[in-house]
Amino acid sequence: MISTLAPRSPRATDTGATGPAATAPSERTARVVRLNRASSRRPIEPDTHLPWGTLGSGQVIADELLTVHGLDLRLTADQRCRLSREETAAMLTMGVRFEATLNAGFAQQVADARDVTDPRVTYMLHEIGEEARHSRAFVRLIAELAPTATNPLANGPIDWLTTKAARSVAKTDALLLVMILAGEEIPDLLQKLASEHPETDPMLAALNRYHRMEEARHLSYARTVLPEAWASAGRVERIRIRYAAPLMIDQLWQMFVHPGVYQTVGLPSFKTWRAANQLPRRIALRKEATRPVLTALLAAGVLEPGRIPGRWRELCGVDAWGDEQAA
Repeated sequence: MISTLAPRSPRATDTGATGPAATAPSERTARVVRLNRASSRRPIEPDTHLPWGTLGSGQVIADELLTVHGLDLRLTADQRCRLSREETAAMLTMGVRFEATLNAGFAQQVADARDVTDPRVTYMLHEIGEEARHSRAFVRLIAELAPTATNPLANGPIDWLTTKAARSVAKTDALLLVMILAGEEIPDLLQKLASEHPETDPMLAALNRYHRMEEARHLSYARTVLPEAWASAGRVERIRIRYAAPLMIDQLWQMFVHPGVYQTVGLPSFKTWRAANQLPRRIALRKEATRPVLTALLAAGVLEPGRIPGRWRELCGVDAWGDEQAA
């Protein structure tokens, strides 16, 4: 097996360790200052940066990028077209809701900050502004996609629990950063695959490239400050990160495309949704998307090689040391 994560020794918290967990606070501050400068130099307004009005009326992502690819459903061209637009709109909608949770959490941290001149506060304000622009772009493209799907899980017990969990996460520091890593790494991989595929609609590909470019800085910030947030996290928050976070991330993965999407093309909603999420290629994609999150947690000293909890191992497809396991 080839390790894709952290080395087995030394631990990030041991003497002589390297990486974010061992980085001095002054160096982490310097990194945040550099991120602030980068954000100031490259503000992008999606209303003028992206080629709005050019979205085609046909299929926007290729067959192999659809969640049902591999189920041998024998869909017509019209069904594949509709499904591609519905799946894309559902993922963008999830992006809007997730980024709202991120902004709520950062806004609370800014409000609670003892020193508002701290570069971390400045960066959170940068990120709030950038995420707001992303969401505006997502909403505009959703309108152009004209989805018709209704989420059958909305307003039910699962939706209530999800909403409660999101509001709870927004009130934390370390757990919020872990979920930010997951909420950015998962769409980053999906958008990478779409933007690089020759059959992706050019407008959607442009949006994906724009989003990924700015999210790279957001991921860098989360990795940089995670060791600080972990050091100040209480016992309950640490337990949630170790044992509840992987369940929350798996739910996030499954809900990027909700069951109602499949009903728009005449497929049984929940049966198709469950079957799609059980496809080996979808499971492999989930593991590939979440391993960078585990890498960040190991580097920050949140988890230890050799003692990775079972739920994290199952989510990312690794053993207790972080070595990738064969499917």
